Amino acid sequence: MVEELTQADDAVAACVDAGTWALAEHDLIAALDTAHRLEQRLAAVKLALVRELDACGTARTQGASSTAVWLRDRLRLTVPAARRLVALAATLDTGPAGVRDALASGSVDVEQVRVIAETIETVHTAAGAQAADKAVGVLVHWAGQFDAGGLRKLGTRILDHVAPDIADAAAAAALEAEAARAARDRHLTLSEQTGGRLRLTGTLDTETAGLLRAVLDPLTAPSGPDDQRSPGQRRHDALADVCRLALRTGELPEHGGDAAQIVVTTSYNGLVGHLNADTVDSDLPLDAGTLDTGLQLTPETVRRLACDANILPAVLGSTSQPLDVGRQRRLITGPLRRALVLRDRGCAFPGCDRPPRWCDAHHIHHWADGGTTSLNNAVLLCGHHHRHLHHSNWTVHLANDGHPEFTPPAWLDPEQLPRRNHYHRRR
Repeated sequence: MVEELTQADDAVAACVDAGTWALAEHDLIAALDTAHRLEQRLAAVKLALVRELDACGTARTQGASSTAVWLRDRLRLTVPAARRLVALAATLDTGPAGVRDALASGSVDVEQVRVIAETIETVHTAAGAQAADKAVGVLVHWAGQFDAGGLRKLGTRILDHVAPDIADAAAAAALEAEAARAARDRHLTLSEQTGGRLRLTGTLDTETAGLLRAVLDPLTAPSGPDDQRSPGQRRHDALADVCRLALRTGELPEHGGDAAQIVVTTSYNGLVGHLNADTVDSDLPLDAGTLDTGLQLTPETVRRLACDANILPAVLGSTSQPLDVGRQRRLITGPLRRALVLRDRGCAFPGCDRPPRWCDAHHIHHWADGGTTSLNNAVLLCGHHHRHLHHSNWTVHLANDGHPEFTPPAWLDPEQLPRRNHYHRRR
């Protein structure tokens, strides 16, 4: 075999050095088909060699802990890829001969063989060896028309073709088994990162995945032509909107049901400087907000969250002794929020279609700068545009008719003509 493979290697090397530019189109196609077929046939040889080396214990003889680890070093593979190679070699060795023959003939590729082998194993368990042998021919035939993904989908109903008398029962059993696996494997992990960020990882079962998509998908569309967020950022912001809505329902247990509760800890002079910026030394430091978890927020973030939240100002003296802890004070809620909803009907930013339940109440002239809590000093903004307004050069004011108008930055509109949201008016 070594001599034959060496000759094949020399032949392939000659093909690599040969120029393809001189070939006619039909010759190029024929050469491509042949090269692909040879690739699959060589894969069959490679798997046979891997299986034999694994059976001989070559890896342990040469000091490796397993065949996969030995292959990683020998062939410069990743460990997962090496493990898949060893597993597929074992499957082909113990499975129906028709699967090996299909790969050796070059009529299927390695990924299709992987799907065929897994499907055959399922058929064998459900309907026995005779049905499994029949399924090989059906699946190999399908492999000539469909890639591995399509083949896997078709394989879910293979029993309709090879064992129709038990197909429905087997499909029901498979569905129940999949549901059980999904219930077993479901999990969500929140991993703390630097700066108070969280990494979300996990696996959702089918029902929860459907619920999440149903909730997030309507909120992930771009909010307008100037929305520069990536799809991942839009999904992130949609999740934040969903959390805010859940807090507003009042139906969460114990500490849930209200918008964010922020404990802003700062020095007395810092707080005075924040509230009376025109009457204090401009060099006075303005402290960042500190949550009860110990994490810090920028003053800009605190100002944005304070628009639609319960605020507990904890004022500290020069020796960090608490001077006063203010009582909870709702800002724009109850009848005032209802009046705001009747006026704005949703996010007031131009072009946004977010409904009122997804919106925060934003102080046009911020409360920390002496702004009042009134209908004439408030506007509804969705989470995205609330952040955008706090961190951009857009400004908002109420026009003479009492409705909000937004002035774009000069780089976007040199004339800075005020804009309105006409979407909610049409509705």
